[in-house]
Amino acid sequence: MSKPIVAIIGKPNVGKSTFFNYLAGSRISIVEDTPGVTRDRIYAETNWRGRDFTLIDTGGIEPDSEDIILSQMREQANLAINMADVILFVTDIRQGVTASDKEIALMLKKSKKPIVLVCNKADNYNKDKQEIYEFYNLGIGDPYAISASHAIGIGDVLDAVYEHFPEKKDDDNDDDVIKIAVIGKPNVGKSSLINKILGENRSIVSNIAGTTRDAIDSKFENEKGKYIFIDTAGIRRKSKVNEKIEKYSVMRSLLAVERADVCLIMIDANEGVTEQDTKVAGEAHEAGKGIIIVVNKWDEIEKGTGTLEKYKKEVYAKLSYLTYAPIIFISAKTGQRVEKLFDMINDVAKQNSMRISTSILNQVINEAIALVQPPTDKGKRLKIFYGTQASTKPPTFVIFVNNKDLFHFSYERYLINQFRKEFGMQGTPVRIIAREKNEKEDKVW
Repeated sequence: MSKPIVAIIGKPNVGKSTFFNYLAGSRISIVEDTPGVTRDRIYAETNWRGRDFTLIDTGGIEPDSEDIILSQMREQANLAINMADVILFVTDIRQGVTASDKEIALMLKKSKKPIVLVCNKADNYNKDKQEIYEFYNLGIGDPYAISASHAIGIGDVLDAVYEHFPEKKDDDNDDDVIKIAVIGKPNVGKSSLINKILGENRSIVSNIAGTTRDAIDSKFENEKGKYIFIDTAGIRRKSKVNEKIEKYSVMRSLLAVERADVCLIMIDANEGVTEQDTKVAGEAHEAGKGIIIVVNKWDEIEKGTGTLEKYKKEVYAKLSYLTYAPIIFISAKTGQRVEKLFDMINDVAKQNSMRISTSILNQVINEAIALVQPPTDKGKRLKIFYGTQASTKPPTFVIFVNNKDLFHFSYERYLINQFRKEFGMQGTPVRIIAREKNEKEDKVW
């Protein structure tokens, strides 16, 4: 990867996420006073002095903890350290040097990576920065006093980070990268699927529902293409979203859908399509994303003649607005059919970006009109003059008519079905906007 990677490391509750969010320019990481809130690595692209770089926020390291989540957080931080070109070691200037800080410093020195030591929470800057000298005892260079919450001293830190960046190379062309959001209920196997694809413990995986609180990005490349997988927090029922943290996670999942080109809607084969699945799928459909329905844990289902086809019918019956979306049956645990996902993802992304020439589009429209005449209402018949494609992602068409009120939903659906019959468009929503010929352009957009 051509962009430098900077990992933010430190024990819990020293302000890593506040610092990260300031650098990223948005509230990307969940920020709470609860230690250990950021449990997985979080990525953001940012810039300093004209140089783009990737920032990784990590869960806090508790060196001696045997807690299952904290120990896995430590593993995640280690992965971030291994990936990083530069490490930002964040401490709390008010607490002074703690035993955990010393252990983390020792671990970081073993990595042989450039380290920039940050002493956060110097909110009363002139007074608090006098406490900085104790941190020289960590033996990792000059400490920088900052206040992430008040944006004080951050420029000096970024200058120090910049000096450690590797020599600049031509950036890879990311135009052909497909962004994939993996969405669904908690504990359906989203992180397990990404871990199987990446071949590493990229996301914390345990039997505790809702372990992945934040949406996290994983870059992956194989012979099929370049991808970014976005592992999202499981979207729970509204009634179950009690904690502020969980509310942020739901919002993050919906934002992940917005960022994606293709959404993998994961369903637990043992449970079938639940009411919550329909809501999750509805978000992706309304956002106009490419959609693949992924039925996970298929290895746990007892098979018989016609089991798969029967299951497909049941899925489409409950997700009737997603009959255009392909279904794949996998096991993230065993890897069954996981490789087949990539061809499907590529095809759906292509369909979602499809552009039809105006001449071919109008030929299909005229053939559709000849087969089924437009509807009439009170003696007035709908006239369709011509159509043109307005945009992609999803394919969106403007149909010019004599009277929009006559363009009923049933005929719109008929035209969409004709488009699908002619052009494919598997896995993508299709939009039609009716416009009267005398309407101004800006009314469409």
